[in-house]
Amino acid sequence: MLDTYAVTTFDEALLDQVRREIDIKTKPPGSLGRIEALALQMAGAQNTAKPSADPARLLLFAGDHGMVAEGVSAWPSEVTTQMVANFLAGGAAANVFARTNGLAITIVDAGIAGELPDHPELIRAGIRRGTRNALHEDALTPAETEAALAFGAQCAVKAVNDGARVIALGEMGIGNTASAALLAHAIDGIDLTPLTGPGAGLDAEGVTRKAEILRRIAARRPGRLTPVEALAAFGGLEIAMMAGALIGAASAHAVVLVDGFIASAAALCALRARPDALLHAVFAHRSKEPGHRLILEALGAEPLIDLDLRLGEGTGALLAFPLLRNACTMLAEMATFESAGISGKE
Repeated sequence: MLDTYAVTTFDEALLDQVRREIDIKTKPPGSLGRIEALALQMAGAQNTAKPSADPARLLLFAGDHGMVAEGVSAWPSEVTTQMVANFLAGGAAANVFARTNGLAITIVDAGIAGELPDHPELIRAGIRRGTRNALHEDALTPAETEAALAFGAQCAVKAVNDGARVIALGEMGIGNTASAALLAHAIDGIDLTPLTGPGAGLDAEGVTRKAEILRRIAARRPGRLTPVEALAAFGGLEIAMMAGALIGAASAHAVVLVDGFIASAAALCALRARPDALLHAVFAHRSKEPGHRLILEALGAEPLIDLDLRLGEGTGALLAFPLLRNACTMLAEMATFESAGISGKE
């Protein structure tokens, strides 16, 4: 599925034009640091000398994990369904930050185990209700994995076709830090111990227990796996859909704002399969979840902010979003030395 979405290379002539435009703004060259680099990246990704952060949309994918039955989380699986209801009611942190920053939200039932009534803002993937218990069998079949990747890509492409210039990736799923750790271990060979963290509130004893469970799960599928193989082995549906969404959005010339540990694990899946999509990805923040730093290092990614966040839901992406908006307005509205009548550097 991932090969069906063509991602074009950046137009070097366009990038040179935008670089010149940035360099003649009323400032010393490079003095706005990463904001200048961000404006250039967005121009390349959107294939225009006038990139825009607006409109933007958060795609929030929710799914459950069968391995929660083994004790990898401090919370029961039904919290996933309860939190999706909270998103639909507008009461979660993601809702608050999205409203504050003017982003629309699409909430996707990627594969929650519980029941929810129909809602105009809820999209149902309908692949399965939660993944299988990866300790005993693969979390997903190959067909289910491909369906999840395709559904995520379709969600992103539709959002871009409906006008979105930036796609932010968020998630909800009890147990998905365990799945993310297993994916990074299987795909890139990163040691499981430092990848394993408290997730949504495990104490030190709980983290030790979680690490042992993950070692047992990983032993069922030893060795390096391709991204698609790893997603099938360890899930989850929401992670596969975020991976698909990154590639779909990149193929549609959008910028993808990647949230924290779970979203970055999805990005790892996507970018190891399709490295041509990397230039479309902006990594929002460095999570306090310990494994996130390792995934960012593996991808060579430098996030925009570091606020000790570890909530997920796309909250870090939403908080970083104003930097994208300001990078675009700098490029569009800041005067040049000539237009302002200011003498240039001799």
